[in-house]
Amino acid sequence: MTKQTRQRGFTLIEVMITVAIIAILAAIAVPQYQDYVTRGGLAEAHAGLGAFRVKMEQYYQDNRNYGTGGCGVTGAEAPVYKYFTHACALTSGGQGYTATATGNASTRETGFAMTIDQSNNRVTTAAPTGWMPSPNTCFVTRKGSC
Repeated sequence: MTKQTRQRGFTLIEVMITVAIIAILAAIAVPQYQDYVTRGGLAEAHAGLGAFRVKMEQYYQDNRNYGTGGCGVTGAEAPVYKYFTHACALTSGGQGYTATATGNASTRETGFAMTIDQSNNRVTTAAPTGWMPSPNTCFVTRKGSC
């Protein structure tokens, strides 16, 4: 009587097929996840510029201009960003302004720039390849659209 022993484990082909399936899934999932994380950072600029606009309108109600020599809302009232830098420039002799949020270097938001003005015109002025919305009359929220 010979006793047969059954081999246990995976064949090399089975392991290679599993690795190939995981590689294909990773090739699809990783870029999608990176875009998702970038979109989360863009929301910071959208919210910051929107809140800044409200404060500028409150300033205008009190002073009948958006500032003299610089935007009226400055210092502690200006938005503080983690991924963006804020700037504001007066236009029309203090009767208008353009606020800009520009992506910081060494972050996923590098290359993005969005502006808002006294008329609530929201424009993405710069974006990496594939991200610029069309038509460009809004803040970018995902690749190629608002």
